Amino acid sequence: MSVTIRSIHTTIDEIHSEGGRPVQPAARVAVVLAVIENPWAGQGFVQDLGPTIDAVAPELGKLLSARVVSALGAPVEAYGKAAIVGLDGEIEHGSGLIHTLKFGDHFRHAAAATTLLPAVEKRAPAGTVFDIPLKHVTDATIRSHHQTVEARVPDAPRADEIIIGLAAAAQGRPHARLAPLASEQ
Repeated sequence: MSVTIRSIHTTIDEIHSEGGRPVQPAARVAVVLAVIENPWAGQGFVQDLGPTIDAVAPELGKLLSARVVSALGAPVEAYGKAAIVGLDGEIEHGSGLIHTLKFGDHFRHAAAATTLLPAVEKRAPAGTVFDIPLKHVTDATIRSHHQTVEARVPDAPRADEIIIGLAAAAQGRPHARLAPLASEQ
């Protein structure tokens, strides 16, 4: 890999009951977060991020996509991504790595997805809680699949690190019952 990975964190969340009613099958969401060394750390302002994006983003996309789909253990119906940059980095560093087809297309192909991959990106200190937005993989207007999953790495990102993450859900929100968007048009 063209970048140093300090750690990878995988979380699987299963909801068995919502609103006092059983959820069957259990609603399942998987999150995989890689804590990487910021490849631009210590370089000052870098005008052309492209060469590093080309070297790092495809490998991260391939690695994280395979892991999150495997962890989910079911077909992906909703998905999202994240880049949380340590305090000495720029938000553009995280954005550059996740907002390229060289990263996102790995997940799109693994999830048989056609929609834009929603994202959260921000600069934050270690231990920050962040929410990864999820949308339906083929139709972003399907309201039942609009949801977020909370994520956190207790010791990351350090000032010179970036957390790059993917999240996948096997379904929409438990007991979703909002009217379709078309009903309001």
